[in-house]
Amino acid sequence: MDLFSTLFFLSSGLFLGWSLGANDAANVFGTAVGSKMLSFYRAALICSVFLIIGAVVGGAGAAHTLGKLGAISTLPGAFTVALASALTVFFMTKIGLPVSTSQAIVGSIIGWNLFSGTPTDLAVVTKITSTWLICPLLSMFFSVIIYQIMRYQVYNSHIHLIRQDSYTRVGLIVVGAFGSYGLGANNIANVMGVFIPSSPFDTTQLLSFLTFTSTQKLFLLGGISIAVGVYTYSRRVMETVGRGLFKLSPVTAFVVVLSSSLVLFIFSSQELSQFAVSLGLPAIPLVPVSSSQAVVGAVLGIGLIKGRGKNIDWTMLFKIVSGWVATPVFAGVMTIFALSIMQNLFLAKVF
Repeated sequence: MDLFSTLFFLSSGLFLGWSLGANDAANVFGTAVGSKMLSFYRAALICSVFLIIGAVVGGAGAAHTLGKLGAISTLPGAFTVALASALTVFFMTKIGLPVSTSQAIVGSIIGWNLFSGTPTDLAVVTKITSTWLICPLLSMFFSVIIYQIMRYQVYNSHIHLIRQDSYTRVGLIVVGAFGSYGLGANNIANVMGVFIPSSPFDTTQLLSFLTFTSTQKLFLLGGISIAVGVYTYSRRVMETVGRGLFKLSPVTAFVVVLSSSLVLFIFSSQELSQFAVSLGLPAIPLVPVSSSQAVVGAVLGIGLIKGRGKNIDWTMLFKIVSGWVATPVFAGVMTIFALSIMQNLFLAKVF
């Protein structure tokens, strides 16, 4: 396949990566920007660098689980699935909803399964969808615990406010970089996972001990596209999460970023999952989870512990949750429609 054809079929994945950057990626810094502790462009730069590293180095685990849901064996099919997901996320982003790219790609893959007559593994669906509930709840739990620890430290350390703000700003940068790495490792499966079975790239041996695999090349391209999305179109959703749901101070912003970053890391770390198994515990499911859900869960935790929910914008929360429910359904229906056009109008082999 020539270079033009390759880039054309990958373009929908790159568009999906851009949509993820616009909607999800900056959420690891959204609360920091919303609380005025970091400028948008500084946050976007740090986020972009570390999410690309996370995508290339640690993206295999979540991608493997997503592949069990549906292995799309043709580039036209993968192109169509990614395009339907990207259009879904773009539409939700356009109306200001911090939706989940994970939900969009899962809905699209199930739509492809239905169109192609491929059985959908309900155990895998259950494994993935259960994390949609666990993710915000776990992030909420982390934020409550970390907030209590931070409050105790702040009240007992007697640090001057100016120095405290300086420490908080540094902390936001560190945990934001950590969260960006986790986001890249976890969510790159949403962007390029459907292209892995039909990848047009070959594995390259760079040095005797360093191999750049076909999948890593896909993930590098996807990571770059996410970074572009962060820079060009993420401010509106960042403001929804960072300031619209609950007003955050610099310290609570730090708590939210750290809590959501821990959740992203937990669901993408193969090493952590293997460590759990070595202790006789169940393996941690390595699945793409939503940074939006993690951030919203953490913000809710802060809102509940500080004001018992009185200061939470429940109308905004209902709007956000409605977007989460609608996303996989909308993506699935759009995928079936798009596959029908590709197969019948353009005579493309989509499965």
